[in-house]
Amino acid sequence: MSEPGKLMPIISKAYCSSSPITLTVRQRPRVISGGGFVVMNSTQNAVFMVEGCSSLGAKGQLRLKDGHGGLLLSITKKESIVQSLSIRNRWDGYSIDCEGEKKFIFSLTDPKCPIGKEIKIKIEHQGATTKGCRQYFQVNGSFVHRTCSIEDHRGNIIAQLEAKGSNGRDWYNVTVQPGHDQAFVIGVLAVLDNIHGESTRC
Repeated sequence: MSEPGKLMPIISKAYCSSSPITLTVRQRPRVISGGGFVVMNSTQNAVFMVEGCSSLGAKGQLRLKDGHGGLLLSITKKESIVQSLSIRNRWDGYSIDCEGEKKFIFSLTDPKCPIGKEIKIKIEHQGATTKGCRQYFQVNGSFVHRTCSIEDHRGNIIAQLEAKGSNGRDWYNVTVQPGHDQAFVIGVLAVLDNIHGESTRC
């Protein structure tokens, strides 16, 4: 868990809270709304939106926006000869400033062909080395069944998914622990959604 009152922004401290925050994720139909999903707070206001292949017209491309439509992250599946020989897929997330300059935020890697339960989805982020120690996040559990969590390098849960009633695949909750970046968590969920062929996939 984070230290009380300590904010740990990855995208922005504006998305960090001093108390646990539960957000509701609602997937959008590909045919009617172009796929992707909307993230709502406790008052049912949209705070984040994710666009995927059906909206952008390109595979391996995702966009995370705030509730007003402002771009927070551009996420791309890395494609190269070297990457094609790797046993893992890699996704890179970047923020883009008003001049179009890209800033690396995080990379997520997942096994192309899982060969054992010990191989987990791993996430590295900017400033991931502190006092000589490599820091990272990893995903444990099943995204498909909405029972997974995002944990830090010490094994502390920073975000937990929970199915929402009988519509658990289309609607689900994610609770983000105090001090952690909600936008970063939603960016990770966007990639997980695509990996598992859900709303952001064509």
